[in-house]
Amino acid sequence: MKFKSLIVLAGLILAISATAFGQEKGMEGMEGGKKPTEADKTAVIPTDGWLKRGDAIGSSKKVSLSKALAKPEKFAGKKVIIEGVVVRSCKMEGCWAEVAEKQGEKSVRVKMKGHAFFIPLQSAGATARVEGEFQVKTLTKAEVDHMIEEDGAKFDNRNADGSVTEISFEATGIELKRS
Repeated sequence: MKFKSLIVLAGLILAISATAFGQEKGMEGMEGGKKPTEADKTAVIPTDGWLKRGDAIGSSKKVSLSKALAKPEKFAGKKVIIEGVVVRSCKMEGCWAEVAEKQGEKSVRVKMKGHAFFIPLQSAGATARVEGEFQVKTLTKAEVDHMIEEDGAKFDNRNADGSVTEISFEATGIELKRS
């Protein structure tokens, strides 16, 4: 009888452990399964070459950021390359950046696809080449508030309920260089 109880108890412990492990993995997957390292956060952006993150930049069509922002639906879901300057970037993990063709012009928020790679926290001012896809989606009030609190994001087109319809860019790869 004691042996059967011991087997049942061992089975129960194993089942609980497997469930907890699966939940932990599931939570990791929600964030892309990766956290930035100190090396990711503090990497030096070179002046004589490119700091590369994510997938290598391929041979997708290069598009003007200003033209794409004027007609985002034309480019939504199509893999393209944009170029510009990093206006601002995430100061916590390096998981996003705002890129404009030139300082002072309209920018697009670039998210690192799947939270799978990161850029240095001090990326502002760097020249950027980015490959990925434009997306048009509505951010909830909570998402908007988080972005404002995190790094002072600015939204010109906030809806009455606090949400924002945003044009963003999901990057599969990014290259950075200091001028």
